[in-house]
Amino acid sequence: MNILVTGAKGFVGKNLCAELGNIRDGKAKTYDLTADLTVFEYDVDTDPALLDEYCAKADFVFNLAGVNRPKDPAEFMTGNFGFASTLLDTLKKHGNNCPVMISSSTQAALDNPYGQSKKAGEELMFAYGEETGAKVLVYRFPNLFGKWCRPNYNSVVATFCNNIANDLPIQVNDPNVVLTLAYIDDVVRELIAAAAGNENRAEDGKYCAVPVTHTVKLGQIADLLRSFRASREERSVPDMADPFVKKLYATYLSYLPTDQFSYPLDMHCDHRGSFTEILRTADRGQFSVNISKPGITKGEHWHHTKNEKFLVVYGKGVIRFRKPDEEKIYEYFVSGDKLEVVDIPTGYTHNIENLGETDMVTFMWCNECFDPNRPDTYFLPVGKPE
Repeated sequence: MNILVTGAKGFVGKNLCAELGNIRDGKAKTYDLTADLTVFEYDVDTDPALLDEYCAKADFVFNLAGVNRPKDPAEFMTGNFGFASTLLDTLKKHGNNCPVMISSSTQAALDNPYGQSKKAGEELMFAYGEETGAKVLVYRFPNLFGKWCRPNYNSVVATFCNNIANDLPIQVNDPNVVLTLAYIDDVVRELIAAAAGNENRAEDGKYCAVPVTHTVKLGQIADLLRSFRASREERSVPDMADPFVKKLYATYLSYLPTDQFSYPLDMHCDHRGSFTEILRTADRGQFSVNISKPGITKGEHWHHTKNEKFLVVYGKGVIRFRKPDEEKIYEYFVSGDKLEVVDIPTGYTHNIENLGETDMVTFMWCNECFDPNRPDTYFLPVGKPE
């Protein structure tokens, strides 16, 4: 199958071509689209003669080329209508009636130069379908966001992500402005489904639509992005159960300065080793790493409700348990050579001893974040089996 993508270097085009490449190379297998793909990428700097060649061979066309912020408003019509006309004329020249998709905008319903150019492109496409019998798919995209979107251009999400990640100011004129947003991965998934003949139609049946969108206030977006920036110092992660938060956080991370991917953690060190919190979550507890020196025993306490999971990833040791009112001791020998999780149940005093000659590294999860006012931790030595 030959797929032509115009505007291949733009935001949507770049993401679409990347995923089509993954399908072609057998790296993405969750789509109803053959892996036998050839992708023709066409953009403003492509040799114009190649458009003729590509239109002759294409089995499906994604027309993502367009103009968003020209210096002269007249360029809206040239970029959003003129090129579409050239593309369709070239397809007609070769008698190629393959399906054609065009990216329009919800602004096509508005009376402004950009909206008028998008509306003209839509009408051109529908007329082409009636004339040739070709299947046409017109998508009126809402505001789009995701990785590789150009900041300070036509996406407030991209601009806010870039500025907050780079410690630059943002301007929120009205926090109550409501935006309808579509995430780039959802857009790409829909477009590839369309190429396979499984497009999602809007209620009117005339237009196509991305089935997953998010309605969010501008102020909420700004607040979330600020919380993402603060999460490094707080060692927290956002609520990934919220689909929009999950997508916005992924987008935000893509705008981090390249010299700031890493950030330090507060290591609590003493002669026994160290203990370092990695992440705190609102509803999934706390993740930490514990390093014990050879011969060192840590723990010697029990909990009412707090429970933990220990995973030794390097070195070797033993985890011991005892009920406070019993003498019997239970031992679990652990090693980084055989990864296994040990649950630390409530009501058992417990410890962990390094039996090796090197530092022992243990990954620890606790069901709740540490609260110094309510530690739920009670000292009581475990002892050793006789």
